[in-house]
Amino acid sequence: MSRAKIKKKNMFIDMTAMSDVTVLLLTFFMLTASFVKKEPVQVVTPASISEIKIPETNIMSILVDPGGRIFMSLDKQNDMAATLEAMGKEYGLTFTPQEIKKFSLFPTFGVPMKNMKSFLALSTEQQDRILKDQGIPCDSIDNQFKAWVRNARAINHDLRIAIKADQQTPYAVIKKVMNSLQDLKENRYNLITSLKSSPEE
Repeated sequence: MSRAKIKKKNMFIDMTAMSDVTVLLLTFFMLTASFVKKEPVQVVTPASISEIKIPETNIMSILVDPGGRIFMSLDKQNDMAATLEAMGKEYGLTFTPQEIKKFSLFPTFGVPMKNMKSFLALSTEQQDRILKDQGIPCDSIDNQFKAWVRNARAINHDLRIAIKADQQTPYAVIKKVMNSLQDLKENRYNLITSLKSSPEE
């Protein structure tokens, strides 16, 4: 006895709606995403339960690596350019418009002033390679870190200071940074930490 053959019907699923949703989601994430600023060194911040968010504008970021090297960044290009010019006047250096523009595009900076002009003359790849071994001097003889903060604050009075340090950074280094800020009457600043879960009660 022969079996009856069942005809297979071709199934068609319209994926147009799914494609539209995918494109909308992709567009949303592209428009709302914030780019991570390139930093010369990687640091592992200490954990805390604080959920206070740092403002997104008018920020002066101070980065301290485990070796005690200090780097800085300002979120506005105009502030970067004006601060470099002010530092040049203080240290007897004159920067060309091209050098100032190049500096204003840096995501993070941190070289002694005596090396600044030669550093600006390097290619981006060379700058990235040597920056991690530099750092802004912050000693009692030549505290350029204090000068950078003072000049940046003179340019933009609304700057908020945020310190990001590695959890292995010696306390003496952090204390030196804080003392420099206190000398400038800068007693309010944020410490950037990673969020950990609060202890269960």
